[in-house]
Amino acid sequence: MWQRGLNWAAIVLVGGFGLMWLGVVIYVADTSAPWMRLAQAAFGLLLAGWAVQRATVMMR
Repeated sequence: MWQRGLNWAAIVLVGGFGLMWLGVVIYVADTSAPWMRLAQAAFGLLLAGWAVQRATVMMR
């Protein structure tokens, strides 16, 4: 029971961090090189996608 709750907590934290990272890359890091912004945006999407994938697995 504790493990399931901690799994959900990890999913929410990683997903929230991924979306926050993506927001920072889009709105704040405008002085970075375009290729670096794309790489960081891809990383944010990877984290958010992982969280969505894990949440769907947990709901089954």
